Amino acid sequence: MESPHGAAVSAEDFGLEGPRGRVFRNVTFSAEPGELVAIEGPSGSGRTCLLLALTGRMRTTEGHAETGGLRLPKQAAAVRRIAALGPVPGVSELDPAFTVAEHLGERALLQGRYGSPLRALLRPRAERRAAAEARVDEALEAAGFDPATLPKSGRTSVRDLERLEALRLSVALALIGRPRLLAVDDTDLKLSDAEREQAWALLRSVADAGTTVLAVCSEAPGNVQVVRTAPAGAEAGAGEPVAAPADDEADVREPATEKPAAEEPTTEEETADALAEARRA
Repeated sequence: MESPHGAAVSAEDFGLEGPRGRVFRNVTFSAEPGELVAIEGPSGSGRTCLLLALTGRMRTTEGHAETGGLRLPKQAAAVRRIAALGPVPGVSELDPAFTVAEHLGERALLQGRYGSPLRALLRPRAERRAAAEARVDEALEAAGFDPATLPKSGRTSVRDLERLEALRLSVALALIGRPRLLAVDDTDLKLSDAEREQAWALLRSVADAGTTVLAVCSEAPGNVQVVRTAPAGAEAGAGEPVAAPADDEADVREPATEKPAAEEPTTEEETADALAEARRA
């Protein structure tokens, strides 16, 4: 039985074909609530597209998946309400001009206004403020991020954060909404070996606390379930998805479903261009 917090995730022959070719195909796996799953593959192999599809932010064309018992792509809107994005280039990025405190304050405000039940908005202002502060503190603790340790505390600009600090802040922002599923892109990008270990330890702790975690990476650690993507033309192992090159940083949501004019492998430029044309914000 699924836990009341984490969301089970499963996929069967899950795939996406854009106007100029396949982005990924044959994705089949299942993850229990509170599990940490790594989506591993080289840059441009469809990793981010798969991540967005499993969180209800990109419409697929083949097979099906379920997140928290909600079927994809049919119930994508409902999936978006229980799945939060950490850092995803081009989709949910930190604003380098904002300070840490501004990011946290903005997210808490949006959560209080749009992510809370109506009865919560009717409570006294002081009570609402205290509840918002408690959510932020809870999220910061879960992400292992303490603004007081920064050179300018909460007034530190995002542009001045180290890569691992920025990752922790992004995770904290996502956790303010207490999602059942957390999705993180480029987990190990530009991290040293020691920092990479800390990043995976962070995501493991989030999963251990009950939130299911999907994390895109170039190389997964040895203690997680791995879903692998591969460039076009590459041979994948049994049960592994095969993905055509795509622009992992494109902000794409619902690619068109028409078939390519030819069956030749697509180039990264063609696929990225096709996905950009098919955006559905």
